[in-house]
Amino acid sequence: MRGVRIRDHPERGSGTVLAAGLALVIIMAMTLMLLLAQSAVMASRAAAAADLGALAGADALRGLTSGDPCAVAAAVASRHDAVLTSCAEGAGLTVEVRTMLNARSMLGAASGHARAGPPP
Repeated sequence: MRGVRIRDHPERGSGTVLAAGLALVIIMAMTLMLLLAQSAVMASRAAAAADLGALAGADALRGLTSGDPCAVAAAVASRHDAVLTSCAEGAGLTVEVRTMLNARSMLGAASGHARAGPPP
């Protein structure tokens, strides 16, 4: 067997390249899924801050609690790491608020919108 040379196959090592490429695709897909999940959680937090701010503002507008409705809504939103971007008192003792979270994800800022008032 001394004089016999074993030639390398021309596709030798292609499995390694294929595995590395597949691993890269999986890592990119997982990263995208994590970014989308983070955005969904932040959107939920912004919506919760808007809901709670609107409810607190509506209570203040109806006289159930003291204070200016928009100031009360802003205080509640700030306790949930959000800022009040707009606040409007509507017909029928309703309050409409929009919030934006202080924290930002790579996909942008999360915002919430809610309207609250007395029961029908």
